Amino acid sequence: MKIIQETYDVVVCGGGLAGFCAAVSSARNGANTCLIQDRPVFGGNSSSEVRVTPHGAAAFHAYARETGILSELLIEERAANHEEIWENGWTNSVWDMTMYDLAMKTPNLKFHVNTAVQSVIMADEKRIAAVVCYVANAETKLTIHGKTFIDCTGDGTVAHLAGCEWRMGSEGRDEFHEFHAPEVASGDTMGNSIHFKARDMGRPVPFTAPDWAVKHEDPSYFYDQGRLPKEMKGGYWWIEIGVPWNTIYEAEDIRHELTRHTLGIWDWIKNKDPKTKEKAANYALDWIGQVPGKRESRRIMGQYLMTEHDPAERKVFHDEIAFGGWFLDLHTPGGLLAAHSEPASAEGYTQSSEYAIKSYCGPYGIPLRIMISKDVDNLMMAGRNVSVTHAALGTVRVMGTTALMGQAAGLSAALAIRKGISIQEVPDTSITEVQQTLLRDGCFLPNYRNEDPNDLARKASASASSQALLYGAGPESKGFHEGLTVWRDQNHRIPHDRLLQRRGQWIAVGTDHIDTLSFCVSNNSGHVQQLKAALVGVDHIWDYRVNTGTLLKEQMLEIPEGERIWVEWAANATGLRPSSYVRLDLLENPDLEWHRAGCIVPGHMSANEIGLNRMRRYDNGITMSFKVAPAQPCFGPENVLSGVTRPHQFTNLWRSEPNEPLGAYLELSWQKTQSIRHVELTFPGHLIREYHAYAPFYRDPQCAKDYTIEAYVQGQWKTVVQVAGNYQRQRKHELPESVAADRLRITIQSTNGDPSAAIYEIRCYS
Repeated sequence: MKIIQETYDVVVCGGGLAGFCAAVSSARNGANTCLIQDRPVFGGNSSSEVRVTPHGAAAFHAYARETGILSELLIEERAANHEEIWENGWTNSVWDMTMYDLAMKTPNLKFHVNTAVQSVIMADEKRIAAVVCYVANAETKLTIHGKTFIDCTGDGTVAHLAGCEWRMGSEGRDEFHEFHAPEVASGDTMGNSIHFKARDMGRPVPFTAPDWAVKHEDPSYFYDQGRLPKEMKGGYWWIEIGVPWNTIYEAEDIRHELTRHTLGIWDWIKNKDPKTKEKAANYALDWIGQVPGKRESRRIMGQYLMTEHDPAERKVFHDEIAFGGWFLDLHTPGGLLAAHSEPASAEGYTQSSEYAIKSYCGPYGIPLRIMISKDVDNLMMAGRNVSVTHAALGTVRVMGTTALMGQAAGLSAALAIRKGISIQEVPDTSITEVQQTLLRDGCFLPNYRNEDPNDLARKASASASSQALLYGAGPESKGFHEGLTVWRDQNHRIPHDRLLQRRGQWIAVGTDHIDTLSFCVSNNSGHVQQLKAALVGVDHIWDYRVNTGTLLKEQMLEIPEGERIWVEWAANATGLRPSSYVRLDLLENPDLEWHRAGCIVPGHMSANEIGLNRMRRYDNGITMSFKVAPAQPCFGPENVLSGVTRPHQFTNLWRSEPNEPLGAYLELSWQKTQSIRHVELTFPGHLIREYHAYAPFYRDPQCAKDYTIEAYVQGQWKTVVQVAGNYQRQRKHELPESVAADRLRITIQSTNGDPSAAIYEIRCYS
């Protein structure tokens, strides 16, 4: 056997999305980093071996998609991939190669694939010295030494071998009084899944299940227990088994049982189910996974134990380093062997039950302390093995969220090494530096913004060649982004938009008053209808409180009979706070239909009331029809200096006048000459919906395609950067040499389709 010894600053064990982002982040922040992955490809559950599409906060909250390293990867994959992303089962090797390519291009990063951690060497009872690994098919033993270790194995393997305390199973309700906890504590966990993909062959094709496949004969097993066979081509998250098997030690037993069930389920769909067999006639099985994707196993105890109360109440942490927004999604232990697949599915995904309302959460902040081991001084965790209860795991476990945690863990480890401090000290001594670096690297934190003292742009004033005004949008408006669809797991149709519940439309305010608001409705009841309208003050675009405590105006309006009538409301609202949002609410009246706009106005989403004083994003974050007078200046150039790179408390976006030709520019100016070497830009796009809402070869129309950066040097403009063909959201430019300038101009010659040039943020550094 070949024996190799290697030494690094940071050693990341596990190459799923959490581990991959941790390793890239650590390396980019100057640490000599090693990534160990026990599979031949990166991505873990998201890889082409398992094929779970990365979910995250944008599934439930408009403009809440995760950014940073994960966003960089997903944007690159969609721009390069010829195949659509449907849902589970539809990931191909383009995604694997996108990750591999980034790993190859990242300085300071070395990786070992097909390499499994087998044991841990302790320096003493509080510190890991090295991990011992075996390279499959190579008869090679690796001993990898490090200063800091990050356990991203999912199962918490390194932490377990190092003697850390961990939990596995479900806490009882009496321990933390969590609504989603079972009455009695148990060892029950969520299960593992495999997925399949079917392909339309264009002609009838047969399928015969093997004798050892499970025989399904009972329609109620599917239709009454939350296991709906929706699309014929795949996406069945509910093919899941855990209990009575152990998700770690008996993973191979689970894999075999899942294979038996998957073939039996396809046999039911293809040959027996009267609702599906005609639809499935032309479909053939194209792929069946044989690497189970795990949802839950060990959870390593850290400096802080996160319970479901934290995301449900959106607790603000001083050491916030990531955010989440998936719902408290706890699958029924046993999966296919249980009475139903999960409570939400068993309820038919209703949005108004007590369970659904109390499961809806976020966006909320995540503290660094859940990723720092309380028992071993140089060990961190990222992924589904972090320090949370079973109930809280229901929301933090999805891969969009775990990737953010990974990026923060890698940065924190590198920063601690650079500063010569313990990782245990970072939450109290260096958290501001961690947060500001994450923001600079493209991440978003709900409760923190850019306050980087080294960012020269914060000392500048901004102006622009033009700025768009907010007039509103109607059903006839154009501009819905081509290629952008909805969450592909659900059968979708354009709803009728009747006012079955209170509905709200967020409107950005750039002045201190609104004179009139208009909305387009249809009244086909045969007589005049009464409709109550309200103008409500909100804290931000995810302020889902029905009663926010700020009722600005309220009035009962008469709605005449007719189709697509614009109703004008003289709201006469004064004393408004510029650079904020208000919400136009139309209260319930099932006889009326409030029409959606034909386009999405950036930063302008809508929501429906669901009960218990809560609202929920309406139909994937669309814009309802509205007009506002006077037109609101909410897309001004000063927004690029707000410190926030997405809609939140305001639009935070500069947008040029769409009726003018491109070539629009935004300019920063300083009272004194600045020495500038680095210019960093954040463009709009890739925020409103989840990754798998985006089409093959997708480039977001809002994103700048061709642009130049000019500096005003010695009385004349000098081009210092020229870019063609861009589609990435964040671009960092190091100039060939420092320039001494008191003005900087970014000119956008073309976008990827939108008529307006737009920028969220400009940063400048010496």
